[in-house]
Amino acid sequence: MSADPWGALVGQSEAGRRLSAAVSCVVHAYLFVGPDGVGKRQAAFIFAGELLAAADPNGIERHRRLARTEHHPDIVLFTPEGNNLRLGTTNSPGEVPKIIEEGHRSPTEGTRKVLIVEQFQSADPPACSALLKLIEEPPRSTIFVLLASAVPPHQVTIESRCLRVDFAALSHADVARTVISEFSLDDSAAQTIAVSANGSIQRARLLASDPELEHRRNTWWSIPDRLNRSGSMIAEIVTELVDLIDRAEVGVFGDKHTQELEDLKELEAQLGTRGSGRAALESRHKREIRRFRTEELRFGFATLAARYRDLAVADPSAAHAFAAVGHLKNSNEALVRNPRETLLLQALLARLTPPPR
Repeated sequence: MSADPWGALVGQSEAGRRLSAAVSCVVHAYLFVGPDGVGKRQAAFIFAGELLAAADPNGIERHRRLARTEHHPDIVLFTPEGNNLRLGTTNSPGEVPKIIEEGHRSPTEGTRKVLIVEQFQSADPPACSALLKLIEEPPRSTIFVLLASAVPPHQVTIESRCLRVDFAALSHADVARTVISEFSLDDSAAQTIAVSANGSIQRARLLASDPELEHRRNTWWSIPDRLNRSGSMIAEIVTELVDLIDRAEVGVFGDKHTQELEDLKELEAQLGTRGSGRAALESRHKREIRRFRTEELRFGFATLAARYRDLAVADPSAAHAFAAVGHLKNSNEALVRNPRETLLLQALLARLTPPPR
C-alpha cells in the first residue's frame, strides 16, 4: 500500500490535505459535503482508518487495510434503506435509532470507533432533532463522519457542530485520466465514460468494463429521429430503453451480487444464520441497483438533452428543441421521488415533439 493513503482519492487534494492534518487534532464530528460519487465515502474510510491507526501505532497497516476494504469492526457505516434517513416509528424503526444505539456502544477493539453516515442531507427535521444531542456530545470514543451532497436549512445547527470538509466536483478530465490509468482504456473510450459518469468516479469505474455503454448512448441520441407521434413507437422505445438498463444492471452487478450471496451462504453454513448480515446485504444490493438505474436514467436524459441542444443550435427557431430540454429537466428532477421507470419514460416521450422532417 502507498505510504500516502490520500493518494487514492481522485481530484480531492485539498480535502485530503485537510483530513490528513485533522488526524492529529481530532474533533467529535465531521461533515463531508460534495456531489455524489466524488470520493466522500472513500475519503471517510481512509480518514477513519487513519484515526484508528493514530490511536494504535502498533497496528497501523492492519487498521488501514481493514478500513480500505470496509471491514474494520470499529468503523460502522449507515446508509438510508429508502430515500430518506428516517427516525421511523415504533412499528417501523428507521436508521436513526440504530445510529443512536451504535453511537453509545464502546469500541470493539481499541479506544475509538467511527460512525459513517451516508446521504445525511436526506435526514428530515425529526431525524436531525433526534441525532443532534449525540452528534454534538458523543461519548469520547465515538467520532461521527457525516456525508452529504448539500446542507438543507434544517441541518444548519448540526453543521455548526461539525468540522466541515468540502469535496469538489470532478472534471471530465479528472475522470478520464483515472479510467485510462486504472483500466488501460484509449482516450476515446475514456472520454465517453467520463461524460456518461457525470462527475462520479464511482460510476466511471463501473462503466469502464461495460461493453454496451456506447450502444446505450447511441440509442438515447437517436430518439428524436424515431419519434413520430405514435403511441406504439413510444412503447417500443421505452421497452428498448428499459431492456438496455436491465442488461447493464446485470452486467455490472449480476456476478458480483451472486458471488456475495454465495459467500454469505457458506458463512451461514459454518456459523448459522443468526447475525449473518443477510438482511443488510440484500438491502445494500437493492440500494446499489436502485442508484445505478437512477444514474442510467440521468445519463440518458443528459444525452438526449445534448442532442436537442445540438438541434437548437442548428435551427434557433426550433421551439420543439427548447421545450424538450425543459421536459428533460423536469423528468430528471422527478427521479428524486423514485417514480416507476416505464411511466416516467412514457410520459416524457409523449411530451417530446418530433423534429420537422
